[in-house]
Amino acid sequence: MGWLDARFLYKFRELLTHVSFRDQIACPIFCLMPDHMHLLWCGLAEGADQRIAMKRLRKDTNDCLKRIGYELQFQPFDHVLREDERELSMLETVMEYIARNPERKGLVPIDGFASYPYTGCLIPGYPQMRLFQPKGWGEVWRTIAFLKRNQCFRVPDPKRLTSKS
Repeated sequence: MGWLDARFLYKFRELLTHVSFRDQIACPIFCLMPDHMHLLWCGLAEGADQRIAMKRLRKDTNDCLKRIGYELQFQPFDHVLREDERELSMLETVMEYIARNPERKGLVPIDGFASYPYTGCLIPGYPQMRLFQPKGWGEVWRTIAFLKRNQCFRVPDPKRLTSKS
């Protein structure tokens, strides 16, 4: 599958972790495919900008891929969810679409999406979070809601920062 292997998966998770912390986002699901990737992002703080985060992730991923002779497609398809698409049931529909992508491409049997090794989630500070376990999406949503509610990723107020000389 070219560039898609376990080593790249771990490098991708590292890049995604840095982007997630830097840009205050969570990735409830990602799916790396042999020729493209799907990601769903949720902002964790007021002003979190998924477009900036995606631009950063794309650049960092391309820097990594170029070393082994690959590059992401030039014209990606990025879709920012409309307000009506942000309801929990709609988000779960999007997540299922992403999770089942390997089935549609014949990489796993029907209903075998949970066995695809290149699907996962990344919620900053919660490396143990795994998809397709009994607690399911509920645990993902509760964790994201906790991070938002407690403002774990707010940008520090520059007026409150003092420099020590």
